[in-house]
Amino acid sequence: MRNGIHPVSRPVVFRDRAAGFQLLTRSTIESRRTVEWEDGTTYPVVDVEISSASHPFYTGTSRVVDTAGRVERFQRRYGRTTADRH
Repeated sequence: MRNGIHPVSRPVVFRDRAAGFQLLTRSTIESRRTVEWEDGTTYPVVDVEISSASHPFYTGTSRVVDTAGRVERFQRRYGRTTADRH
């Protein structure tokens, strides 16, 4: 491999706050925020919205999406156009 062209890989903590899950792994992503890991060492931390601890595929749970309710709320909020009323 050529020197100077590859990104630097370093330990980074990925944290899913919704599930209370943290994963220490190597990554090239940069973060200014830090967190203290279980071993007492401070690492950069990246907050993620979904991880294997909260994703429905891995947890076996599913969420019901109320699409009819969403359409009704949209119509109440923004109303129907005049073309729809004829």
